[in-house]
Amino acid sequence: MNVLFLLTPKANLTYIYEDYTIRQALERMEAGRYASIPILRRSGEYVGTITEGDLLWAIKNHYMMNMKDAEGRPVMEVPRRKDYLPVKVTTSARELLEMAVDQNFVPIVDDKDSFIGIVTRQRIMRYGMEQYYRIYAKAT
Repeated sequence: MNVLFLLTPKANLTYIYEDYTIRQALERMEAGRYASIPILRRSGEYVGTITEGDLLWAIKNHYMMNMKDAEGRPVMEVPRRKDYLPVKVTTSARELLEMAVDQNFVPIVDDKDSFIGIVTRQRIMRYGMEQYYRIYAKAT
């Protein structure tokens, strides 16, 4: 299976750049109603993933729940509990599936480590169900 078959391309995603502020990150996440989004360099490389929880705990623990103090701070100051690890576009289906067990999505990078999109856990599960039903329907 080709990873590109399951890919949601970068052009169709919400992401932030590493020079965004906490406020900009929150606004992007709120607009798309996302719990986590990728962080990219302006040059296109994948940096990591920021979650709602990362932002919430930073506002609580570092800015004493004062959004005004937090809104202009760089998002890269926010401690991240866990970054979603990226995989190369040439990754095997097995490795992709193993990564998706622990991540809502798997960031995909090309041979130059430029971010090209994500594969969601939901898309992997749907693909697996389609394959199962295709094989099961033939067996009955």
